[in-house]
Amino acid sequence: MSHATIEFDLGAAVAIRTEVFDNADVRGAEFQRQMKAAARRRKSTYPWVPERGGGSHGTLYVGTRFTIVNDLKKELGPGLLSDMCKQLGIRKEDL
Repeated sequence: MSHATIEFDLGAAVAIRTEVFDNADVRGAEFQRQMKAAARRRKSTYPWVPERGGGSHGTLYVGTRFTIVNDLKKELGPGLLSDMCKQLGIRKEDL
C-alpha cells in the first residue's frame, strides 16, 4: 500500500481565508462595535441614537458625520457596508 503525499501551501490557505473574511457579511451590531473602536482611535465622539431611526434602525454618529444602521441583528451586505463607511469618513480597511 502506498501513501500519497499531500502538499499544503500555507500562504495560499491564509490568502483564501483572508479573502473570505474580508468579503463576508457583517452584522449591524458588529459594525457598531467596530465603529466604536475606530472612533476611540480617532478620539471622536460616538453617540448611538436608536430613537432616530424607523423601526429597528438607528443613527450612528462618529464625530460630525452620521449613518443609519439597519437592524443590529441582520447582516449588512458589502455594498451597504462600504457606503456606510464612506458616510462616516472611515475606510473599510481601518475597521
